[in-house]
Amino acid sequence: MKRRTKKAMSSKDLVQSIHARINDNISRVVIGQNEVVENVLITLLCNSHSIIVGVPGLAKTLIVKLLAKSIDASYSRIQFTPDLMPSDITGTIVFKKENEKNAYEFIKGPIFANILLADEINRTPPKTQSALLQAMEERFVTAESKEYPLPHPFNVFATQNPIEQEGTYPLPEAQLDRFMFQIEINYPDREAEKKILSDRVINEEFSLKDGIVKLSEITEAQSIIEKVAVASNIHEAVLNMMRNSRPETTKSDIVKDYVKWGVSPRAGIFLIAAAKAKALLDGRLTPDMDDLKILAPLVFKHRIILSFKGEMENKDKEEIINEIIKKSF
Repeated sequence: MKRRTKKAMSSKDLVQSIHARINDNISRVVIGQNEVVENVLITLLCNSHSIIVGVPGLAKTLIVKLLAKSIDASYSRIQFTPDLMPSDITGTIVFKKENEKNAYEFIKGPIFANILLADEINRTPPKTQSALLQAMEERFVTAESKEYPLPHPFNVFATQNPIEQEGTYPLPEAQLDRFMFQIEINYPDREAEKKILSDRVINEEFSLKDGIVKLSEITEAQSIIEKVAVASNIHEAVLNMMRNSRPETTKSDIVKDYVKWGVSPRAGIFLIAAAKAKALLDGRLTPDMDDLKILAPLVFKHRIILSFKGEMENKDKEEIINEIIKKSF
């Protein structure tokens, strides 16, 4: 019994150590976005994907870039534009002539990286957006009927600008469901903004520690989080939240009036995984109800589809999610 406790404690310490090193490295540059950094790290530790939404200039791209820089892992950035083609992401088959023999070779695209930044993903058409669907779910790319496995781990962080409406292509619900979190990044508070103005300059070069976390540590932490024990009451609470998000099974009048579709079982799986990661980051060996309340909006917001009435009245999804949480505990 003592050996198990010691092993659990060392596992918790590893996750906290990873958090401390990465957070310290990123906070040298990014000021006042600690919660966003933690949610990005939770995504990575759950071996999943997240979409980061915020207006320009709030360090969406920079946070992911610094995360990748802090880890001894391969990193790739794709700037999504209206003329981007699927093969620009996944790769292409090229013809080669070697020793008087004709041959075809698959040249891997930028998607073949441990951490992929899909920058401004809503600026490219659905055909190109869909190139990520198989990769995010299956972890491989298919070209000419042949499968090419992606590196392990493989995590996509997409950014999206909410104020750009013209010339953009909203992600379809099927693709949004592949993202564990929708992380919303807001303006920093007054003190943080004051520090930004006094510490940062244009075209500043940052001296950061590269590769301070080994990729093997990340994969070990991902394995640890998968095995974290979860109490039955946590499963019950997640089940209640899922069913209360759907008009046909909810106890909430708001959901009945304003929601067309609630969350899928995948949302519940993501929520439990995220709660496990947050518990270890906070120094606890198992998640509690507060973890679910904090993380549910990140998991549910991009999955809940408003009804026509909800859209017309511009109903706030956060209000709906708070009501779902209230009815579930």
